[in-house]
This record gives sequence, C-alpha cells and structure tokens, in this order.
Amino acid sequence: MFRILNKDPNSRARTGLLETPHGVIETPAYTIVGTYASIRHLPPELIPATKTQLIIANTYHLWGRAEEIAQAGGLAKVMDWNGPTMTDSGGFQVFSLGFSREHGIGKVIRLRSDHSSETMANNQNKPERNLVRITDEGAWFKKTPGQPEVFLGPELSIALQEKIGADIIMSFDECTSPLHDYEYTKIALKRTHRWAKVCLDSQTRSDQLLYGIVQGGEFQDLREASAKYINALPFPGFAIGGSFSKSADGDFNILNWTISHLDEARPRHFLGIGKIEDLLDGVLAGIDTFDCVIPTREARHGGIWTKRGRYDIHKAIYSQSKDPLEEDCSCDACVSIDQATVHTLFKAKDTLAGQYAIVHNIFFFNNLMAQIRQAIKEQRLRQFRNEFLANSKKSA
Repeated sequence: MFRILNKDPNSRARTGLLETPHGVIETPAYTIVGTYASIRHLPPELIPATKTQLIIANTYHLWGRAEEIAQAGGLAKVMDWNGPTMTDSGGFQVFSLGFSREHGIGKVIRLRSDHSSETMANNQNKPERNLVRITDEGAWFKKTPGQPEVFLGPELSIALQEKIGADIIMSFDECTSPLHDYEYTKIALKRTHRWAKVCLDSQTRSDQLLYGIVQGGEFQDLREASAKYINALPFPGFAIGGSFSKSADGDFNILNWTISHLDEARPRHFLGIGKIEDLLDGVLAGIDTFDCVIPTREARHGGIWTKRGRYDIHKAIYSQSKDPLEEDCSCDACVSIDQATVHTLFKAKDTLAGQYAIVHNIFFFNNLMAQIRQAIKEQRLRQFRNEFLANSKKSA
C-alpha cells in the first residue's frame, strides 16, 4: 500500500508511493478540496492538467447524498475524476459548527514571539451559537433551525464513507478547540480513542484505507499518548488532527511530539494544513499528505499564489498588465491569459475568473510538492525550504 522511496538524512522527510484502487500517489502530496464532490468553478476535464493527485470530499456535507453517490458508482465516478479520493469523517464539523463558533476561533493560532495573552485575543472572532451537542456516543447537530437534531457517530460515519466510496477514509474523532483546557481535552481524547476502535469494528469494505486520527490538543503528554494508542491499532495510515498553535519560530510542536511514536511504514496525513511554510515544515517533520482549502477558496476571491508570494488580482495595478498570473509558470491559465484579463473577469463577476485563478493555484501548490519531492531525492530539502521562503517573503 505504501512504499518509502527516499529519506532525507537531516530530517524525517521522505518520498513514497501510496497505492489506492484509483491510482498511485507520489508523496509528499497536496490533497485538493472538493467539499461537495466537485471543485467549484473547475470542470473535471481541467483537473488532470493541474497535476492533482488526490481530492478530498466532506462526509458531513455529502451526508444526504451518500446513497445517491453509492448508486452512481462512488465518489470518483460522481466527480468524473479517474483518480484517488479521500473523505474526512465529519469530525471536523464537530469543531467548526461547535466550539469554533462558541469560542470564535479557528483551528490554528499563530503565536507572537512573546507568547503574550494578547495573542489569543487577536485570533478570536465574535462568538456565535454552538450548533453541536457532544456525547460519548457521538455528536448531535442542529442542522436546520426549528428542526430536530441529527446524530453522527463513528458507526454512521463509517457507513456513510463506505457508501461515498473514497479510497482513503478517516475515523470519527472530536477535534477540540485551542481554548479547551487540559481536563476537557483529556475527556475528548478518550472519546476519540473509543470511537477509533468502533470505526475499525464497523468497517466492512476492504478496498478503503481507514486512517486513525491522532488528537490531544496542545498538550504534549496527551499527543504522545494518542499517537501510541492509535499506532497500536491496525489502521493502514494515520492522520494528525485537532486545533493547535504554531509558534512564532514556525514549529509545529504537535508533530515533533507525535510522529516519533507512529509506525514509519504507514503514511501520515496532516488534516486542514496547507500554507507554503506549513507544507515545507510539515514535510520536514515527516508528513506525507496535506489537505487545505487555500488554493481554491483564495482563488475564488482573487488570491493568486506564486513563488514570489501571494497577491490580489483585484488590485488596479493589474488592470493593464499583459504578464501571466505568474512568470515562468506553465499551467494552462498562465500560458493562455494575462493578468489584465483575469482582473477584468473578476471585476465583471464572471465565473471564468475563478476558474483561471483556481487552475493556476492548484497547479502552483501541486508543482511545489513536486519540487519538494525532488529536493528530498537530492538531499537538499532544508536548503530548498530556506531559499524558497526567503525569495517568497522578499518579493511579497
């Protein structure tokens, strides 16, 4: 299923081949988000040219379509995509519709170098109503005002993912908030571990790779305990989830605490992470695959990612530019259209604007992963990281 090809002698980075029923993935790899079984503004026939290897869909949002997808032949068939697919478990929605709203905070907090109390406040938004009620059996969601709650637990999550039919699926877990204290995180972790075993016991299909998810929040002993527990179970792969902070010096402490306790022969996925620096640091720490909405969501709003940094194509300075979206880029958008045209399409609210931006952004991130794989093979990953980030920050 997973074969390691090259190892970086100065880190935990490695290249590998991850075999799935719909194809082989070269790792490290970026997983492109297709929440509702499609990539918004991107026709299926344009996907192959973006170097995409893997697409992730959202079990919670496909809940009502699971039977329809099964009858149609599975997720890849519905997407008209003849490549590997992944689904999450719905566990992230336990956080995003629950304590994320109540605490007014996202899953990643970036700390200032002084770690001051202001840092936490600056990452918070206005609190909203919590739409999730968590029990030891699973989570109750208030999906529609005035309607009864709906229940999602580990058994149902696996049943839904088996119907949706992705190649890689996730165990059901509780993603805690960065504001949760030690005692609550410990209780939530016990639930996640119990649900992991239920997921394994509930699985009936042998053609799907079920990943166990490591949780534990910001607490080293809980992260280490979770990694050891999940590693001891017969999952063919791992995912590292939850909410956490990233220090001002760029460290993902949870990866340092976690990965040394995970079987090296099994693949590792980092849930919901995908900024350039995070990809580079995640690979150095030993991550094989990532998923994030950054390439697509930011493209739909005019955010263009390049090796010289990110820019906003809405700005007037691009209204007359005949340059491509990125110099020396060979994606289908850059070889066929200029900045001025994309700027005008966005101004006119033409969906083609998002399509061109998405084609470029996805290609950019997938091409970055290809460069990372090459750097690992040539044993120069840390040099590549430092040079790439220096050029990006200098030009941004």
